Amino acid sequence: MNREKLELVTDLYEFTMSNGYFEREVDEIAYFDIFFRKVPDKGGYAIVAGLEQIIDYVENLSFDEEDINYLRTLNLFSEKYLDYLSNFKFSGDIWAIPEGTVVFPGEPLITVRAHIVEAQLLETAMLLLLNHQSLIATKTSRIVRAAQGRPIMEFGARRAHGVSAAVYGARAAIIGGAVGTSCVLTAQRFGVPASGTMAHSWIQSFESEYEAFKAYAEIYPNNSLFLVDTYNTLESGIPNAIKVFDEVLKPKGIRPLGIRLDSGDLAYLSKKAREMLDEAGYPDCKICVSNSLDEYLITSLFNQDAKIDSFGVGENLITAKSDAVFGGVYKLVAIEKDGKITPKIKISENIEKITNPSFKKVYRFYNKETNYAIADLVTLADETIPEDGYQLFDEHNTWKKKYITNYYVKELQEKIFENGKLVYETPELKEIAKYSKEQLNTIWDEVKRLRNPQKYYVDISQKLYDLKTEMLNQ
Repeated sequence: MNREKLELVTDLYEFTMSNGYFEREVDEIAYFDIFFRKVPDKGGYAIVAGLEQIIDYVENLSFDEEDINYLRTLNLFSEKYLDYLSNFKFSGDIWAIPEGTVVFPGEPLITVRAHIVEAQLLETAMLLLLNHQSLIATKTSRIVRAAQGRPIMEFGARRAHGVSAAVYGARAAIIGGAVGTSCVLTAQRFGVPASGTMAHSWIQSFESEYEAFKAYAEIYPNNSLFLVDTYNTLESGIPNAIKVFDEVLKPKGIRPLGIRLDSGDLAYLSKKAREMLDEAGYPDCKICVSNSLDEYLITSLFNQDAKIDSFGVGENLITAKSDAVFGGVYKLVAIEKDGKITPKIKISENIEKITNPSFKKVYRFYNKETNYAIADLVTLADETIPEDGYQLFDEHNTWKKKYITNYYVKELQEKIFENGKLVYETPELKEIAKYSKEQLNTIWDEVKRLRNPQKYYVDISQKLYDLKTEMLNQ
């Protein structure tokens, strides 16, 4: 949130490594990939988010006198390096998969190409911005799918892990499919709907529940959605709401927006509420529910035939409570010197932690007839994809092969920075959300299941496989 100090939202070892390269006069170009290894909640897909804030961070990355003076007190850095930082300006290239795209483990979400002294400094903040928003966008997408077309409102600001988490978490929720947010700053800053009417305290402040509803309807006749569970939902809340609908709104020719349930047996209460509202002549009055919801509880409510029209989802969304880590990493994959690229690889006893070396591209194959995604492919940067047919294979079980035809291919990454200059036009948040919904529609429902999803394949090219194998054997 506080842009002028974001440059120090960096792990100390980024500075010590950067200073080390500087002191050794290492002027090589480094390639770093950002990718993640597993989908949160054992899901089948993720939604990438946070690029707009990464762009803002990179564009404005600089170190003022206060920063330099503090770094000097650590007694770790030379004056030459501190002078370098005082004149710092990112001068490299960045490619990224646009926000809202459906993404999968192992594929480069962002690639940084820059002098290693400066590329090293970007790691922490870029991961922070991408990991947080991608996590929330992914969680929201799961909740939206569980809601089966009913609107999801993000209600989590008061339970978020800090101000930035509230504001940017709500932004990510919109990318994931939420239709509005209770966070007014997010609504103002990003031009999305703000939602909310009343809390229990409004009702408790009046002599009676009826007077509270009546006063609200008189002040906000076109925004009358009453919280009906302060005292007794069925015996007091809904009858008083209906009474106010009849006495205040109906004479003005205004239809009520709805009621909100925030406690109790939501399935049972929603069904009884629907009966009471319909009988009173308000079949168009919506029933909104809140109270510690997530994708699993929402699914359970529908399994019980709950009569719910919309959901306000708070803490479990804004904190991604069930699996609160996205797990994106920033790994060196190549060094370029005198125009020659030398691949680099990280080896681990954990197979999933072995990196794919070198400068790469990532492609998505689509079926020409259905427009559904078939698979993703990570290749070396100099490879091209033939138009008439391609053989995919599983790098860990190479006997698993699939020859595909009748496809078209899209390169997923786009150029964001070139020689330090921004060359990408950032879409508005509403456009990103629309794009994300369109992208989800190209993914098979089996991949989007909440439990035990079908695996979507991210394969590597034969050329990349051969390089990786050769480096492992060495």
